[in-house]
Amino acid sequence: MKEEFYIVQESEHNSLVSKAYQKRGFTESESNDAARFCSFASTHGVRTHNALKAIHLDELFGSGNNGCTPGAEIEVIEKNFEASEIWNCNKKLGQSVAYQAIERCIELADKYGVGQVSVDNAFHYLWGGGYVLDAANRGYIAYTNCTAGLAEVVPFMGKHPTLGTNPHSWGFPTTDSIGFPIVIDWATSVVAMGRVQQLKREGQPLPKNAAVDENGDPTTDPEKAAYLVPFGAHKGYGMALINEILASFIGGSLPTLRSREIPEGEKRTPSFYFQVIHPDAVSSEAFACGRNQQENVRAVIEDIKGHGNENIFLPGQDFAEAAARTKEAGGLLFSAAEIAEFNHLAEQISANPWDIQALPKFDK
Repeated sequence: MKEEFYIVQESEHNSLVSKAYQKRGFTESESNDAARFCSFASTHGVRTHNALKAIHLDELFGSGNNGCTPGAEIEVIEKNFEASEIWNCNKKLGQSVAYQAIERCIELADKYGVGQVSVDNAFHYLWGGGYVLDAANRGYIAYTNCTAGLAEVVPFMGKHPTLGTNPHSWGFPTTDSIGFPIVIDWATSVVAMGRVQQLKREGQPLPKNAAVDENGDPTTDPEKAAYLVPFGAHKGYGMALINEILASFIGGSLPTLRSREIPEGEKRTPSFYFQVIHPDAVSSEAFACGRNQQENVRAVIEDIKGHGNENIFLPGQDFAEAAARTKEAGGLLFSAAEIAEFNHLAEQISANPWDIQALPKFDK
């Protein structure tokens, strides 16, 4: 059954979200970063990491629970590696940190061919794909991974949740080749907890073998889902482990302590890693048949899609299609349940609610 959506102007959305963050003590700049990011997620159909998810995370683990410090300043730790930086973010809002990190990586990549920023002691940045998509739109290859705000994934052959959902996100500047950036972005669990929350809100079941209840038994009921499981058994588990091990090199601490009570002297903040590569820095300029780099990218993708594979899905295609729908609608798209949640948020901060009866519908 096709779902009905309501159109909300981006300016109205951003105003409400920014006010909600400022009400929680964040600076105007941080609040605008948060609103901008949530709008970008909604534009690209990422309902699991929209403003409702962002505010929910801040309530549970952020400024409402000493996991995030509004107005915190980033401290750049001095090292002798010119294309690399390490930041102590002092529990700063993750979206602001991530935007600054990607910008810094791009500056470094323009100068050195590659730039990387390792982030310690920040609050979660939400949808990693958004940052690499932004960089890919600007012509760069980009990668990020992060540890999650909470250990809620049971490792392969285990019983207790000791991993985060730990996404990996890659963005490739392929718009000139195929019309949109390739974006490979997903949690290392079968689904993200944001997806569980979305399905709970919409009254829909989870996929099979995606979650377990508090007793460790598989469930498709989002109301009973307590913990998540890795995708692909040992393979997803291994990818989730990468994030935890890399974070341990950066400065991240025990995953089971994140967003929980911690012993004196311990840490519970996520760690991030960002890398941006200038395409020219990896080009051999020895492409077959005299092709240039973008022509070669197009030829490779066309070969993958050939041989009877013409209708396959390319990662990032869904984001591009969602962005096209948003453009066609002339505003951000939300379900009735999401509108109700936004209006609950508006009530909390004494802002004007959205009149759902006056909002235009979009059901294509």
